[in-house]
Amino acid sequence: MRTRTVFVAIAASLSLLSCIYAFQRPFREYPGREYSNFPIPPDYMDKAEWVFARLMYPPAYNMRGGWRRGGGGADWTQGYSSWTTDYPRSDRHLSAAVRRLTRVHARSVEQPVNLDDGDEVYNWPWLYAVEVGHWQLTPEQAAKLRDYILRGGIFMCDDFHGEQEWEIFEASMKRVFPDRPISDIPDSDAIFHTLYDLESRYQVPGAQFIRSGSMSEYGGVIPRWRGIYDDKGRLVIAICHNMDLGDSWEHADNPEYPEKFSSLGMRIGVNYIIYAMTH
Repeated sequence: MRTRTVFVAIAASLSLLSCIYAFQRPFREYPGREYSNFPIPPDYMDKAEWVFARLMYPPAYNMRGGWRRGGGGADWTQGYSSWTTDYPRSDRHLSAAVRRLTRVHARSVEQPVNLDDGDEVYNWPWLYAVEVGHWQLTPEQAAKLRDYILRGGIFMCDDFHGEQEWEIFEASMKRVFPDRPISDIPDSDAIFHTLYDLESRYQVPGAQFIRSGSMSEYGGVIPRWRGIYDDKGRLVIAICHNMDLGDSWEHADNPEYPEKFSSLGMRIGVNYIIYAMTH
């Protein structure tokens, strides 16, 4: 019954969003930190109901005069920056999971989105960012992200760990919503029950687990599912702290990476996407 209700809600939401999808811009690709020549699926030009939109952002510059991990001092608008972590393998694996596990018509390739690029962000109702413990939004970018969310978009962020990275993330997030608190998402929230019931969650480690056996990074021992809500109680920013869902998607086909982590990571990702399309 729950699945049937979800599919009805998805159909209604997609009819309202059809005008947005009609104007989505063509696929574009950048060189990443880990992959620079990843195979493009043959159907990459097909239009779809949902697209994995990945946020491009400038990396943080630390107080000691150097770029934080993943920054490298390169031009972030051309790739090779922290926003490209796991890209595009992670994005395409999650898109494939959405195709396989739901009736949502997902595009096989992702879309990098630059907040400085005119109205580009408004074409993508769901937006994801990785390693936000290394981002540094400008005031203009923060204002654009806030406007995007106030117009109905949902922002999800992931793969940052420990207190120092939280502080860096929070500094930019306070530019986005200085008057809205960040709170823990209760187990009863609809985002954990849109398609899969996910009261029983556990920490999802990055691929470093294969080498180290450690569940945590940079002191981030306790996984936190947090968020920001709007005035109507709708979760508009979903924050995954002290976990690495991006790696769980990226390494879903890696026999060395435990299946249970990819399985939960995929279910969380699918739930968040369905929630974004139905709330």
